[in-house]
Amino acid sequence: MTAPWSASRSGAGAGGGDGVQAMNLFRWLGALGASFAVTLSSPAGVAKAAGAEPAAAPTEATLQFFNRDVITFRAPMLGVSAPDRARRARTRVDEQLAAPGAHKVALQPNVLGTLVQIDGATTFIVTAADADTLAQEPLDVAAGKAAAALELAISETRESRDLDAVARGVTRAAGATVALAVALWLMWRAQRAVERWLIEVTGAHTGRLRLGGVELVQRERVAWLVHALVVALRWLVTLLIVYEWFSLVFGQFPYTRPWAEQLNGFLFGVVARVGGAMLRAVPGLIVAGVIFVLARFASRMLGGFFDRVQAGQLQLSWLDADVAVPTRRLAAAAVWLFALAMAYPYLPGSQTEAFKGVSVLVGLMISLGASNLVGQAASGLILTYGRVYRRGEYVRIAEHEGTVIELGMFTTRIRTGLGEELTLSNSLVVGAVTKNYSRAVKGPGYVLDTAVTIGYDTPWRQVHAMLVEAALNTPGVLAEPPPQVFQTALSDFYPEYRLVCQAIPSEPRPRALLLSALHASIQDVFNEYGVQIMSPQYYEDPPVPKTVPKEHWYTAPARPPEG
Repeated sequence: MTAPWSASRSGAGAGGGDGVQAMNLFRWLGALGASFAVTLSSPAGVAKAAGAEPAAAPTEATLQFFNRDVITFRAPMLGVSAPDRARRARTRVDEQLAAPGAHKVALQPNVLGTLVQIDGATTFIVTAADADTLAQEPLDVAAGKAAAALELAISETRESRDLDAVARGVTRAAGATVALAVALWLMWRAQRAVERWLIEVTGAHTGRLRLGGVELVQRERVAWLVHALVVALRWLVTLLIVYEWFSLVFGQFPYTRPWAEQLNGFLFGVVARVGGAMLRAVPGLIVAGVIFVLARFASRMLGGFFDRVQAGQLQLSWLDADVAVPTRRLAAAAVWLFALAMAYPYLPGSQTEAFKGVSVLVGLMISLGASNLVGQAASGLILTYGRVYRRGEYVRIAEHEGTVIELGMFTTRIRTGLGEELTLSNSLVVGAVTKNYSRAVKGPGYVLDTAVTIGYDTPWRQVHAMLVEAALNTPGVLAEPPPQVFQTALSDFYPEYRLVCQAIPSEPRPRALLLSALHASIQDVFNEYGVQIMSPQYYEDPPVPKTVPKEHWYTAPARPPEG
């Protein structure tokens, strides 16, 4: 296949006209026909002519010379496959560069495409099918790129044979290696100083973050986090420096220079993509920031409004001061949820499939796992806006009794008279019977009641008077409104009396202690007047009334009050 190329070179070198070029073309086509005949005479050609299916050959092949891609052949030409075109072009390049000459690369238009020539001799042909159709690349641009790449590879082969250029490359590589070692040594030494300074600064600010005299953030954890961040930053900078060192060293030698270009191209490409993505996200971030600023402004306005309602400065028929705080929280949550929904399309990555997938996954997890949580929150809203009870009121929920110390969104906490603190789920409270002992009184406080059964032989008026006197003698029971006594039942052996009074809310004694003191006062009064409290269950009257004389009130181990 060297004869047609030589004829083409001689014709072009002689500067012949169109007739000479046509003759060269016919000779080249004849050589291709002869090559095609030889191919058919081979076993593979005979098998193809007989209709046998040969193995699938690659449709593309890249011509590489001196570790550099020159051109990619994307289609066969005149029956010659792309891999054969690449192999023949590489052989032709080696032959042409082995011959003496200036080795100048030039382009020559042709009916088949564009001829790429070295010193006037055709090296390979770039056809329209070899251009990048996806990028809509014209034929002349593809041929120009191939010629430029070939010329650069040829110049690099000359440089590789230049001892002075090689010596300069070795010197620069050695200098870069020394600079790399110094930079790494300085960076590793500077890490300790920077880490000590950051730990001192963060430790000083961490000590100020206190709540109730307790540090919110431990200094040991902050020091560990600072150390981890500094180490991660050091390794990141180390990798970048080593990466650039490889690029610099590879760039000093012609054969490895394409590797350096690929390394720089990859790094700059990543930086360009990240920077471009950040710049493209700036307008959306500005819009999202404006939305969040407006949401913060609206939330602060609502907070001021509800603060006035809570302080009593603003009275509304549809909003009480007791529910101003939870209503403010709900309103703020609604404002921020609306702001998040409005700003969501402007957030970076919100339109990506990954972001959408994560959003769907989170929504599915919440819908499946938070049904009980939503029920608890709904029960909390019912208790809050239904005004079932308030903080500080004394209530009885199912078999639990105590003072409400917290009404939350999900739970209610009460403190019993025995010093216990109970946490009840709001769904349990909604499904149970609740007795509010503080709601029936005027102003603050709570109702205190107890029941006794006295025989029919005791005048009921006397029983009423004794119960009222016992209530008034109990410290912590209010005289206004006055205690009241009700006869709630007339049983077979005795009537049932219920004493109802109101306790002082500021009294530090819990309800259980106050009720115990009331029971003790009732016993004292009944014993003083000689009336037995023991309910009669008998067939005949006892011979002696079951009373305690006054001189036996303080029988051991009881002690009379001092003074």
